[in-house]
Amino acid sequence: MSRHVAIVTDSTAYLPQGTMERHGITAVPLTVVLGDRALEEGTEITARSLAQALQKRRPVTTSRPSPQAFAEHYRKVAESGATGIVSLHLSAELSGTYDAAVVAAREAPVPVRVVDTGMIAMALGFCAVAAAEAAETGGTVDEAVTAAEKRAAGTAAYFYVDTLDYLRRGGRIGAAQALLGSALAVKPLLKLDGGRIEPLEKVRTASRAIARLEEIAADRAGSAPVDIAVHHLSAPDRASALADRLRARVTGLAELHVSEVGAVIGAHTGPGLLGVVVSAR
Repeated sequence: MSRHVAIVTDSTAYLPQGTMERHGITAVPLTVVLGDRALEEGTEITARSLAQALQKRRPVTTSRPSPQAFAEHYRKVAESGATGIVSLHLSAELSGTYDAAVVAAREAPVPVRVVDTGMIAMALGFCAVAAAEAAETGGTVDEAVTAAEKRAAGTAAYFYVDTLDYLRRGGRIGAAQALLGSALAVKPLLKLDGGRIEPLEKVRTASRAIARLEEIAADRAGSAPVDIAVHHLSAPDRASALADRLRARVTGLAELHVSEVGAVIGAHTGPGLLGVVVSAR
């Protein structure tokens, strides 16, 4: 068994499987509750089935992993040869996942540093990759944490949603903000700010909102080396077109990922989501 610092994240990082395998990153799944069925994200429920359930207005909620799930995961990682674990998770403002990991870390067989990245989706994924790259070069737990935190500080996430109703239902945005958006028939742009989902702009049409999303992401990227991820839910053509425009526009682009979000984020945003993550290298 190799002795190493292992990187653990959760299923909302939405890292490509090949990237996880290449860096030895593992993920603990969150749960989507569809009616009376609790389903693990990534293995038991797909984004497509989630979108269909939302369109039929079936009740959908989400749930953090249990401390027991984290404890079992940490035990397996330690048995694989890890001498320390860095456990990186989505914003504690959005989920109790971080808290569950902290509880499990106290009883883990090897030291575990649990980090609230304040991020979600590939904004979290890029942090996990940065930590893994630090560990691969012989970095300590502290050095891997520092690499993740530095990456988080240079990462921004912006979102377009067709409606704020799903975010309102899940308590991720205020009812007054959602009502205002509906009353004005605007298309909202959102950002991740301080680990919370906050309004960024309100635009009159979907096409203009997506154009503004592109402008904001390109301005954030500037000319420095960056990685970009374009996320969507049930909007593959829009996502592909947006990715193509950013690829042509961002001169410092290193890597660009296009992927559909999983069921956990999808449950809170609804079909039609477009998101852009810009992460400085």
